[in-house]
Amino acid sequence: MADFFEFEADFVDSWRCIPMQVRYKLDTCGIKLKLAEWNQMNQESRQNLVSLPCDTDMQIDNYRCYIQELVLQLTGKPVAELPIEPDPAWVNITTIPQSIHEKAQEMGVIITIEAWKDLSILQRFALIKLSRPSHENKNFLSALQEFKLLPKS
Repeated sequence: MADFFEFEADFVDSWRCIPMQVRYKLDTCGIKLKLAEWNQMNQESRQNLVSLPCDTDMQIDNYRCYIQELVLQLTGKPVAELPIEPDPAWVNITTIPQSIHEKAQEMGVIITIEAWKDLSILQRFALIKLSRPSHENKNFLSALQEFKLLPKS
């Protein structure tokens, strides 16, 4: 999972934003990492957050502990925790979240359930994050293009 999305290219090299694969792992382990906390980390710590596995229960616990200790060392404050979604929408291949439907329709795109099923979990996660009203959404169209969800012209 060490690959970054093309739509992240403008900020991945500088590490000024938290990459989607790290955001996915944060949601998986129930951690709310602030951008200010991310920006205090050195390159090695950020790379660890990218490369450390976060799939099995033990890996998820280890990932959570690593971030908790890291943020506490950097800021002197505990990292915020979030409830872990028991059935996250990005795992569900039978239902496309409404936020994605609405955002895609704004751009004249219809995402079929077949296309949704063909996406990786990380791609579905990214679309969900990019379609939320609280997100600036500027990369949603780029993600649709990268994931080959735009009709051929």
